[in-house]
Amino acid sequence: MKAADVRAMTLDQIDDEVLKLKKEQFNLRFQRATGQLENTARVRVIRRDVARLKTIAAQKRAGAPEPEVKAEAAAPVEAAPAPKKKTRSAKPKAAAKRKTASRAKPKSKK
Repeated sequence: MKAADVRAMTLDQIDDEVLKLKKEQFNLRFQRATGQLENTARVRVIRRDVARLKTIAAQKRAGAPEPEVKAEAAAPVEAAPAPKKKTRSAKPKAAAKRKTASRAKPKSKK
């Protein structure tokens, strides 16, 4: 369910939809417990739809202004390709890997 669809509903319609989804969520819990649930993703979708409905209902009850739809969101714009990142070369530097005699610290004799 899209937020724009929910915003077009009245508060009574939203409350009815929440009640309907809560009943479906209850039935899905029983199906999962008995091993009969086939579409497990539906549980997640229902939970998020209920949260979305309750959030928009609370906003409407508080009298918050409805957010405007951005023109960019309405019409998809072709994105420019991302610039390539600079990466280290795959070849390790031989001099950095090994210690040379000139760089090694001399052992002191005490």
